[in-house]
Parts: sequence; C-alpha cells; structure tokens
Amino acid sequence: MNEELFFASDQINGIKLDIIVSGNGIREILINKNSDSDFLSQMNRISSEDQKVKKVFKQLQEYFKRERKGFDLPLEIIGTDFQKKVWDELTKIPYGETISYGELANRMGDKNLMRAVAAANGANPIPIIIPCHRVIGADGSLTGYGGGLDVKKKLLELEGSWTMDLFIPT
Repeated sequence: MNEELFFASDQINGIKLDIIVSGNGIREILINKNSDSDFLSQMNRISSEDQKVKKVFKQLQEYFKRERKGFDLPLEIIGTDFQKKVWDELTKIPYGETISYGELANRMGDKNLMRAVAAANGANPIPIIIPCHRVIGADGSLTGYGGGLDVKKKLLELEGSWTMDLFIPT
C-alpha cells in the first residue's frame, strides 16, 4: 500500500511545526525539525493554507493564544497497541495539569510499566494534540521532550501548569 502523504510547515509562537497528514488525518507533528530531511522529501509539500491542514494550524494557533484547550481534529494514529493505550491516556490529562510518569503507569494499571510508559510517551507522533508535554518527573523536573525542553516549558507555561517548583535538570 503506497499512501500519499502531505506536509506543511508554519511557525507559531517561535515554534516551527511540520504537520504530516494522510487522507485519514494527522499522522505526525514535528517540532523544530529540519524540513529538508529525507523523510519529508518523500512527501508532497503543501501550503499551511491548504484545506488538508488549514484547520490543524487554525486550532494550534487558537491553542497558543489560549483560546483553545482541546482539539477536534481527525488523527491517524500509528503505533503498537500499547503505545496507543498510553497515548489515549495522555489525552485524559486536563489542560493546565501535569502528572508524573509513575502516575501515568498507575493509570495504565501497573506502576512497574513506568519505563515502557515513558518510552511510549516519548514516541508520541502527535505532540501538543496528544499532550505528552504534560508528563513530568516525579520530582517536578521537566524530563525529555522531542521538541526540546525549552518547548515543553513553553507549553506548560502557556497552560499555566509551570511553577517555580518545577525545574529543568542540569
């Protein structure tokens, strides 16, 4: 099966976003990545105003203006069954709140799954919309984020969940 994929780029609040879509919905969001990669060169580049992605960028802009707390967009989520369960659990973390990886593992039914849950969280292909940035270390630290810890901090500050108790480890 050779499916046609499209991508469009835009910058919102200083964050470069590449949105990859198929005919079924959003496949991936890349944050601050190089758009000239071999991966993206295999796709059809479209404008951020193209009907395939216009609604996505509109909702992301609303999010960054604090006018939107949730998203209503078609997603094409590709991953293992376990990853999909973790990503579904991420969507249940309310806007403006954070949880630890341990809490996320508990919500998945087993605290011993913490490393597997953290790996699935890190593999989230649709950040921001599936809010993996809301998962932090048990000590309140900002741990790993594909778009960079500075972007994670910016997203948490935007949502009002960043406090002086949270820190980026050095």
